[in-house]
Amino acid sequence: MIPYGTVEEASVALGRNLTRLETVWFDYSATKSNFHVYCHTILLLFLVFSLAPLPIVFVELSGWFDQYKIQPKGKYSLSEMFRCYKQVMKLFLLVVGTLQIVSYPSIQMVGIRSGLPLPSLMEIVAQLVVYFLIEDYTNYWIHRWLHCKLGYEMIHRIHHEHTSPIGYASPYAHWGEILILGIPTFLGPAIAPGHIMTFWLWIALRQIEAIETHSGYDFPWTLTKFIPYGGAEYHDYHHYVGGQSQSNFASVFTYCDYIYGTDKGYRIHKKLLQQQVKEEAEEKGGTKYE
Repeated sequence: MIPYGTVEEASVALGRNLTRLETVWFDYSATKSNFHVYCHTILLLFLVFSLAPLPIVFVELSGWFDQYKIQPKGKYSLSEMFRCYKQVMKLFLLVVGTLQIVSYPSIQMVGIRSGLPLPSLMEIVAQLVVYFLIEDYTNYWIHRWLHCKLGYEMIHRIHHEHTSPIGYASPYAHWGEILILGIPTFLGPAIAPGHIMTFWLWIALRQIEAIETHSGYDFPWTLTKFIPYGGAEYHDYHHYVGGQSQSNFASVFTYCDYIYGTDKGYRIHKKLLQQQVKEEAEEKGGTKYE
C-alpha cells in the first residue's frame, strides 16, 4: 500500500511533482494492499494466455498465411484449438493461479515493490535484459534435463504431444513442468528486483514470446529476422523431432545451443533442406538457389 494519503503528500515526499503515469498509479493502487496489487498478476496471465494466441487462431483458420506455415500438414481445427485452450485454463486455475497466491511471501522477501516512484524507462529496459538472459540460461539446462529419460517420460512428454505446435500449446504441459519452469522465470526478478510493473511487463513479454515461438508460423516480420533470437522456426524443429530431440533447447536466444553443440541436428537439417531446394530449382531449370 502506498504510504501517502494524497497526491500532494506523495509529491512532497518525492521532492517533485508526480508524472501522469505515477498519478494514475497512485489513484488506482493507493487504497489497495500490496497483496491485492500482486494478485493482479493472475489476471494479467489469464489475459495473455487467452488473448495473445488469438491472432494465430485466425491465421490458422483463414489459411491466408499458409505459405508461412512451418509444418503445412499440421493444421488444427477450431475445436482442436479450443480443446487445447480448455486444458491450459484448467492448469492455469489449478496450478498457475495457486502458485501466484502462495508465492507472495517470496515477492516480499526479494523486495519487489509496488509503491512510488515508478521506475524509469532505462531501469525497466536494463532489468528486462537481465531477466531475459538469466531465464534463457537457466531454462536451457532445465529443458535439457526434461529431455532425459526420467524427465521426459514423467513430465515433458505432455508438452510434446503437439509435434506441430500452435499458440495455445505454449503453456500446455504437465503441472510439474509449469512449477519447475517457474524457477527460471522468477530467478531474474529475485536477483535484480524492481517494481511490480516491471515484473508484470517481464511476465507478459516472456509468455508472449513463448506463444510466438509455438505459433507454427515463420512470418517475415518476426523479431527473429532482426535480432539473434530463436523464434518459431527454430523451436518448431524441436517439436518436430519430438521426444528424441537433443537439439534446440533454447527458450529465447540461441547462444547456449551453439556453445554446447545442441543445435547440430538443426543445422544439418537446414543444410539438407537448402540442398533439396537447390536441386529442385535446378531440375526445373529455374534460377540457382542461393
